[in-house]
Amino acid sequence: MVQKFKILLGLLLLPLVVMADVSEYQLDNGLKLIVKEDHRAPVVVSQVWYKVGSSYEHNGITGISHVLEHMMFKGTENLGPNEFSQIIAANGGRENAFTGRDYTAYFQTLEKDRLEVSFRLEAERMRKLVIDEAELLKEREVVAEERRMRTEDNPHSLVREAFNATAFVNSPYHHPVIGWMSDINHYEAGDLRQWYQNWYAPNNATVVIVGDVEPEAVYALAKKYFGPLKPEATAQVKPQIEVEQRGKRTIEVAAPAELPYMMMGWKVPVVATIEQDQIWETYALEMLAGILDGGQSARFTRELVRGQEIAASVGAGYGLFSRLTDMFLVVGTPVKGKNVQDLQQAIQAQVAILKNELVSERELKRVKAQVVANAVYERDSVFYQAMQIGMLETIGLDWRLSDTYVANVQAVTAEQVQAVVRKYFVDKALTVAELIPMPLDSHKQPASAGGRHGH
Repeated sequence: MVQKFKILLGLLLLPLVVMADVSEYQLDNGLKLIVKEDHRAPVVVSQVWYKVGSSYEHNGITGISHVLEHMMFKGTENLGPNEFSQIIAANGGRENAFTGRDYTAYFQTLEKDRLEVSFRLEAERMRKLVIDEAELLKEREVVAEERRMRTEDNPHSLVREAFNATAFVNSPYHHPVIGWMSDINHYEAGDLRQWYQNWYAPNNATVVIVGDVEPEAVYALAKKYFGPLKPEATAQVKPQIEVEQRGKRTIEVAAPAELPYMMMGWKVPVVATIEQDQIWETYALEMLAGILDGGQSARFTRELVRGQEIAASVGAGYGLFSRLTDMFLVVGTPVKGKNVQDLQQAIQAQVAILKNELVSERELKRVKAQVVANAVYERDSVFYQAMQIGMLETIGLDWRLSDTYVANVQAVTAEQVQAVVRKYFVDKALTVAELIPMPLDSHKQPASAGGRHGH
């Protein structure tokens, strides 16, 4: 997959693949367990997904889900600071965590006979976390530095953050996952204890296991370690449906940078927010992203980079699977001698062609073949198989949707692609952000774009 833009959208915008040999269980306390057998290697991936992320937050506590993710490694009633990680390492495992807009997830990769270690530790910190004031003050500094490095010293990240805050008015996708700096600097231990109490409970969690395991044995282990945990009356999430956009929005961000940069985004539905009889639109949008930015023969590279030589780089991205209505994004950097306005006009010209001319059957087949190839490739990763299941479940969809992903993409027609471009790619739903390059500080080069936060 082309790194230039797909990575920016996060880990989870990957094609989903057909699932088999999956067992599903529900514990009495509400915890959901999903086990997928994959016996090709003697390893197991264990993931715990919580239905909470930055889109559950409100002004004043933005980024609290992310800092709590950090604190989950800082000790429990029976584990000292960082002892969790030390035990996993001593058992030959790898572990980490990430926070997104719609979820927080913790994961380990272990030898198959070490799964019990993961369950014992994860059950311990699901309900017995100790949030120490001194540890929190240290971790606040760590997160503040992370924000400085990944966002404030990174011009593209600054543009993305300002873009989201402009595009989304009352949707919580307005907030950055890492939080605003003023909020990071004012978290107190009581805030985190309350957030932990509200959301870190068995009835708000999904445990996903993929690997060389027997489902009934995994279920027995889950009952042993997670079964005794008490459920929680989790907080109610208000709908926070984004208000209708009634006109094009533009924003400029001045920051030290070598080159200009721009983002364009149109509000579009996702699987979780669209009516069932219109769900084809989301797969047509998925196809559209591949038509515009699916490798060297895709339209943006062919027409704007090589052909017209307007773009130094240009990419498109869309993800079907988020909890709330999202954006179809286009990002790019013009070549020297051209400006952002030239690039925007060239992009709009490509959109106009799609509105007026049907995509050829040959082009559709090429993109569909890429999707199938990616789906087969992703199947090789035990970790991503677990990610696909956990992400779908946690945003409120059925993991079985992954069974039909390839078939739904294969069913998309040229007429459907044209229909979604005509329906959604209108100026009143468009937000545009431009980076205005300022002189670089000779002592401080901008950081490279970072990936998703880990602890």
